[in-house]
Order: sequence, then C-alpha cells, then structure tokens
Amino acid sequence: MFDTMTITKAFASVCGAMLVLLLGGWAAESLYNIDTHGDDHVSGYAILVDDGGEEEVAEEVIEVAFADVYAVADASAGERLWRQCGACHQLNPGANGVGPYLHGVVGRAKGSAAGFNYSATLAGMGGDWTPENLAGFLENPRGYAPGTSMSYNGMRDVEDRANLIAYLATFQ
Repeated sequence: MFDTMTITKAFASVCGAMLVLLLGGWAAESLYNIDTHGDDHVSGYAILVDDGGEEEVAEEVIEVAFADVYAVADASAGERLWRQCGACHQLNPGANGVGPYLHGVVGRAKGSAAGFNYSATLAGMGGDWTPENLAGFLENPRGYAPGTSMSYNGMRDVEDRANLIAYLATFQ
C-alpha cells in the first residue's frame, strides 16, 4: 500500500503546493508593496486644494425682521404646521395635555395657563407671549428658556414660525 512511488508522489505534491504558495506570496508582495516604488512615494491619496489668489465671496444673508414676516403670514399654512404641536398641546381653553393649552396664547402672560405645572424657568419668566417672543421660543426652546421641559428641537424656518403663530392668533 505505501510503496516508494506513492510516498514520492505525496512528497512531490506537498513540495509543489509549497512552491505555488511561495511564488504566489512573492508575486503579491511585488504587486502591492509600496516600499519598492522609491523614496519619493507616499502611501495614500493626494487631495489637491486650490489655494488660488481668488477669495471666496460669501453670499450676504439679509436678515428680515420677524414683524415683517409675521405681517404677511398665512394662518392656513400654519394649520398644517399645528399637527406637530398637537401631539402635546390642545387648542381648547383649559384642556392641558403634555404641554399647556394654547388657546389664546398670543398675548397671554408667560407661564399662566390655568392648571398646568410649568418648569421653574417658564414659571419665573416675566412678560407676555408676543409674536416675537413666541418666534424666539419656537426657534430654539432650550436656548430661549434654558431648563424648559419642552423637548421640541425647534422650528428653523422663519416663515413657518410666522404662519404657525398667525394660526394660533386665530384662537383668541
């Protein structure tokens, strides 16, 4: 069963397999080794940046006063935006939800919705909810009233804020 010819064939097969692996490793090393490219070769990709003498002209952003935007606000467009607010607030007088009811909020004193437990920040804030104050609060609630319990991230578009406040102003 194990004669000389069988043992010789098995040994030659093992040697042939090792030779193929060594030659394959040598070929792969020569193809993918970056050390053989010379001293000026750097691994990675070069990203060309135009440092030309031209300065980039920043587009000037014209800030429009909220009062001007609010003057042309569309209350019907604000009704569509109300759906986000309606998850936590009610428009019925005295019907508090997760947040206070918003019936008559435009012009109402801050922190004065009957039966709602305000955070210390909003309860201690003075003044009324004017359209400008509401716009500031809706843009960034945590920035306007740090410590508020309102978890809304804010409404960045000034036209959307104006439309929503115009819609809320219809409930007086």
